[in-house]
Amino acid sequence: MPVIEPMHLAPRVIEPGPALPSLQLGVLWRFRELVYFLAWRDVKVRYKQTALGVSWVVLQPLVTTVVFSLLFGGLLQVPSGSIPYPVFACAALVPWNYFAGSLGRASTSLVTNASLLTKVYFPRMVIPLSGVLASLVDAAVAFLVLLALMIYYHVPVHPSVFLLPPFVLLAMVAALGFSLWFSALNVRYRDVTYLVPFVIQVWMYVTPVIYGTTLIPERWRFLLVLNPMTGVVEGFRWALLGIAPSSLGNTPLSALVPCLVAVLVLISGAYFFRATERTFADIV
Repeated sequence: MPVIEPMHLAPRVIEPGPALPSLQLGVLWRFRELVYFLAWRDVKVRYKQTALGVSWVVLQPLVTTVVFSLLFGGLLQVPSGSIPYPVFACAALVPWNYFAGSLGRASTSLVTNASLLTKVYFPRMVIPLSGVLASLVDAAVAFLVLLALMIYYHVPVHPSVFLLPPFVLLAMVAALGFSLWFSALNVRYRDVTYLVPFVIQVWMYVTPVIYGTTLIPERWRFLLVLNPMTGVVEGFRWALLGIAPSSLGNTPLSALVPCLVAVLVLISGAYFFRATERTFADIV
């Protein structure tokens, strides 16, 4: 009977991983079709089995604009310059509702998709990313409502309207950055589910949505610049209505601060998400 000698295996050296996890953006790009299908699924499921269906996309910004116009434009007489207050408010509600909706849905997306996390492999960052992209459909419909209001009040579109895409991109970067933080934290701490709506509500009042930055004393306006959504809201009003962004000042550096804050939140959120995603399936 032949003697079977044991195989000599080469020793395997286990070394510590890098201090910062790799973002694996190439892997995320290879799963771009999954991002598309998850985003489209969110759009279809959101209004499934509802009496009004996609009409909610139109009613939400329209009703909110009417309420704000009665309370702040009518009773409190919040100044809006030469622009009718309904148009002034709706121009800010379009990007704000996109940001708030994206943050609210994407921050809980990992928990609501727990069955996917525990059954199949894919980059986990796909889930909050799809939530941010799906909200663009609502924002596009709300933008049509804004255009209808501008036509009704005979407000012409400012020539700088072609500069809207950078502000849309800034809103997407801010929404995705904060969503990565909140969604990763929500897997371990379910308090985030109740915290996010409260944060969004407070955040709206420190963002010039229902008021102009001219109501804020000039010595405190620099604090608004640290809020990336201030740059988005004022950028929308400037590109569509020609209202100068008073909180950003006249220097290029102050105009770049909201962009820098949004990019910093996105990068830090991506690294934090990648560092913690290996435990998602075990905890969720």
